[in-house]
Amino acid sequence: MKRIFQTALAAFFALFAVAAFAASNQPPMRPLTLAIDTGTKTASATAGAATLNKSAGVITSEALSTAAGATYTLTLTDSAIAATDQVFASVAYGTSTTGTPCVTRVKPGAGSVVIVIQNIHASAALNGSIKISFFVLKQ
Repeated sequence: MKRIFQTALAAFFALFAVAAFAASNQPPMRPLTLAIDTGTKTASATAGAATLNKSAGVITSEALSTAAGATYTLTLTDSAIAATDQVFASVAYGTSTTGTPCVTRVKPGAGSVVIVIQNIHASAALNGSIKISFFVLKQ
């Protein structure tokens, strides 16, 4: 009797789940696509701007002296980026040896992305270049 009850209960929940999914009117989930292209994936920034038409890469900033608590904004022009894409970024020292750079905002747009780096060190300014790595997930 217990076995019959368990089977009936499982069937009920299976039917309920299918009915709930069908009634939700939600489109099926699409997987994100990560396609890393080939070729040169590096660029250098000048006055907070760089161009690199790749789905992933590394941008080296100009020499910075960003004070503690202040921000540096990089605008990357990139034809591989759409406004609906997800762009992930990280930051590392280039020639800079002081300060603590941290990615605080990444805002993709049509053909570009704006990446804001904040120096979160309590007192030390950045004293050189930083390297900003990024990759794009297409929606």
